[in-house]
Amino acid sequence: MNLRDKLRAVGGPVRAPAEPRPETAADCRHLSEIRPLTEFPGAEELTGETLSLMTEKEIPPRLDPRKILYLDTETTGLGGAGSVAFLVGMGYLTDRGFEVHQFLMRDYPEEPYLLRHVAAGLEKFDALCTFNGSTFDLPLLESRLLMNRMDRGCLRLPHLDLLHLCRRLWKLRLGRCNLGRLEEVILGKPREDDLPGSEVPQRYFTYLKTGQESLLTDVLDHNAQDIASLCVLLNHMADLYLHPEKIAFSEDVYSMGRALEKTRHREEARRCYALARPGKMGTEASRALAVSYRRGGDREEAARVWREMIARRQGGAEPYIELAKYEEHVRRNPAEALRLTEQALSLLSEPSLENGEAVQALKNEVQYRHQRLRRRLKERNA
Repeated sequence: MNLRDKLRAVGGPVRAPAEPRPETAADCRHLSEIRPLTEFPGAEELTGETLSLMTEKEIPPRLDPRKILYLDTETTGLGGAGSVAFLVGMGYLTDRGFEVHQFLMRDYPEEPYLLRHVAAGLEKFDALCTFNGSTFDLPLLESRLLMNRMDRGCLRLPHLDLLHLCRRLWKLRLGRCNLGRLEEVILGKPREDDLPGSEVPQRYFTYLKTGQESLLTDVLDHNAQDIASLCVLLNHMADLYLHPEKIAFSEDVYSMGRALEKTRHREEARRCYALARPGKMGTEASRALAVSYRRGGDREEAARVWREMIARRQGGAEPYIELAKYEEHVRRNPAEALRLTEQALSLLSEPSLENGEAVQALKNEVQYRHQRLRRRLKERNA
């Protein structure tokens, strides 16, 4: 009596034979494709100088755009213990086009092979570009290299995390800045029939159970498109940083000015603020421009912007207060400072103004200035 007959005799369950699983090879699976350079406008003209406008990280000034590696992972979870990158895609520019190479772990024993390919690929490049890689992809790869007792030095490249760069530029207007939304709204190329990222882990687990490689087709397509989109998005952003006059929305050009100040590019930031002043962000852009001049020591230019804000009825009492400081401390004209302070007090006393703690504190500050200036003028005239 064989085992099946014995189980049937005692009433035990009889399981159908599982589908044959693909044998694990002495390597992981490698897939590649080449996309035409026409899909990546401006990619070959990208320079390190332009990238340095976008990030405070040190970028080699003579960076070859072909030495930028675009990387994206597909994983078994959202990070933490047990999460593994079962698919790593890497893309880069070549003479033939934009090459995409994907390394797929068909079963867990193939992870060391996948990691060796990734490490070898990283060592050939001078900069890395990801989307949320600083908080997800790179820490995960670092932990898996550590678990496999492999060198993690390959990950120490200058890193452009587009999620953070995109949030600086578009969050004020868009709010949510995931890659799919940026493709649709910023690049004008919405995806069709794309596999949601949340479904990727389950697809892989089902594949491990059944061995049906067709289950991973959508995963591979999703990953390859992510990598290509990184290159397109980076170069689109670089073009906007070089030509902010192309930006159609006041919120975006104002946000670019704020981002440029973070990377210590003051003149470029002022140019963006000036471009944003006629639009929706006029008050904020004017204030930022005046503050930039003041911090840079150009008090006359700052005063000019404050005066323009008064003429445009922007900023409420703030430009009057700032001009009062300028008249008192720079031009040594307490009479004009007192006049401006009285106008500021008048605006702060309007019934429509909410009398919160911040407003009351500002009122107290301006009233103190008003009293001090009156005493000073009285002493001068005595």
